[in-house]
Amino acid sequence: MTIIETNSDHGSTVKSRDIFAGELVASLQEIKKTYYMGALSVDVLHGITLDFYAGDYISIMGPSGCGKSTLMNILGCLDQPTQGKYFLGDEDTSKMEDDDLSAIRGARLGFIFQSYNLIQQLDVLENIEMPLFYQGYTEAESHEIAMGLAARVGLEDRIDHKPFELSGGQQQRVAIARALAVDPLIILADEPTGNLDSKSGAEILTLFDELHDQGKTLILVTHSDELAEHSKREIKLKDGRVESDERIHT
Repeated sequence: MTIIETNSDHGSTVKSRDIFAGELVASLQEIKKTYYMGALSVDVLHGITLDFYAGDYISIMGPSGCGKSTLMNILGCLDQPTQGKYFLGDEDTSKMEDDDLSAIRGARLGFIFQSYNLIQQLDVLENIEMPLFYQGYTEAESHEIAMGLAARVGLEDRIDHKPFELSGGQQQRVAIARALAVDPLIILADEPTGNLDSKSGAEILTLFDELHDQGKTLILVTHSDELAEHSKREIKLKDGRVESDERIHT
């Protein structure tokens, strides 16, 4: 069940209190974002308040320019709000220095991008191992974890292949395995099926469903109605505000 309130002081700002069994893993509190270009200022986000829970499967949708990418960057600790607070777990990231943001990003978040963002010079196994290297895992530990994740996404027979030797769907599977490497608190995906054909896209959606069934927390930014239909909660943005926040499946 979702309770939606409209605050007239903030136009169409929506505050959602989600009655959900999972532990609270992230919280946006009155988030505003303004970009400054010389004397010009552009307000992108206008007082967004949202809570996210462990084990949830969320799609964030809306037209181009509505603030989806900015919101995702803040959730991913790639950018900081101009005003408001963002708690990731029990840590307020809103005023963190860059080094601290980088550390929490590497330890608690997994990223999946539309263009995969794999390192072309590295093979499948090395790409999956990369986040583990930055978290101080030993070579033996990294190898064991990466081998298990390669098998988990169905690429155990491709571990010595470079990204350019793989199909788009296989490259996205590598990206998913890499995102899972540090067992992140949240997996963030930006248009994860955008560059894939329908068959490969369906395979990735099945993999996301499996991750959700295993208790992973997924937040996806997408234009795809098909992808959104797989999620359990749909947040729609419009003009930098939350237009709706609904639990669409139980």
